[in-house]
Amino acid sequence: MKPILLLAPVLLLAACSAEPAAEANVTATDPWCRPAAAGAGAVGCYVTLQAATDDRLVAVATPAAERGEIHTMSMDDGVMRMRQLTDGLALPAGETVALKPGAEHLMLMGPTAAFDEGGEVSLTLTFESAPAQTVTAQIRSAPHDMGH
Repeated sequence: MKPILLLAPVLLLAACSAEPAAEANVTATDPWCRPAAAGAGAVGCYVTLQAATDDRLVAVATPAAERGEIHTMSMDDGVMRMRQLTDGLALPAGETVALKPGAEHLMLMGPTAAFDEGGEVSLTLTFESAPAQTVTAQIRSAPHDMGH
């Protein structure tokens, strides 16, 4: 019995000094959407994400559109193609993932009103592990060096 009692403080100390597990957290910066006239079929939105642990962006929602989707762009036989990422977008731990024109981005399908330059729109981002977060996206034109 004595050896067990002698080991107890050592085991307790080892457990206390262990590194705590990283909390599932995603930082979202610079959210923005393109301007669009009333009646537009879709609006592109962009944001930069960084996850503390491996995670996935699995959904986007807004009261300003019928639904939100996560998309990617690719060049196929000289034609730029856009497709929905139905399983979401991987966010590797510690890496910056920039959703931007001509690459991965958010599409708001069936906007309910015009997206006027200088306005704002609320986007709720849902992740596989991290808590969902709502960001305020500025409505602005793309910089001249970005396509889409």
